Amino acid sequence: MRDALAPHLEHGPHGRNPFEGYVTQRVYCLVAKSRGFDRLILDSLVLDLTERALGPNFLLTATLAIDLHPGESAQDFHWDDIFYKIPRPRPPVSISTLWAIDDFTADNGATLIYPGSHRWGDQFPSEWPEVVTAEMPAGSVLVYAGTLVHAGGANNSNDCRLGVSIQYCAAWARQQENFMMAIGTEGARDLAPRLQELIGYSIHPPFMGMIDGRHPRKILLSQG
Repeated sequence: MRDALAPHLEHGPHGRNPFEGYVTQRVYCLVAKSRGFDRLILDSLVLDLTERALGPNFLLTATLAIDLHPGESAQDFHWDDIFYKIPRPRPPVSISTLWAIDDFTADNGATLIYPGSHRWGDQFPSEWPEVVTAEMPAGSVLVYAGTLVHAGGANNSNDCRLGVSIQYCAAWARQQENFMMAIGTEGARDLAPRLQELIGYSIHPPFMGMIDGRHPRKILLSQG
């Protein structure tokens, strides 16, 4: 994964706004850049948890790497599926995972979370509970509802903090990243069948996702 990200991080831009982080690098649409990230996207435990939360036929919605450089400030608190304009409290429309490629520590910007905030309504509590720092060793994954209020922490260390965010959404929801355009039909033919389904070559009954009344995977079986 580090090798796959290296050319993008070596010359890539920094964030364009406080949310992205002015001293943070982000690499988007990882599913179109390297098969090295498939093992994270297709992790069997994560997929099982996501199906329990979102129901069957859920989709992949975002795949990005986040490299916090020293001196980065903390993000504003937010929740990941905020753009689905459905009043809170509500079930999540998405499930997020954050894989620690480096150790996540309180000093280098580990994610800050408010446990239980996925149950908050549109009016947040007047007195917020104590924030929790999600410290975790490299190789760990944090799985949380798209309604959980959280933020990237400040990096007060001398080293970068690299993580990979893989997010999934309910079968009926629009995806953040347009994977089918980014990968193209030829590129999609090389993907594992489960990954083909996750990027959109799938049907949510009775016929959401069809092409000319047919299952979209039939396009991948054709010869151009």
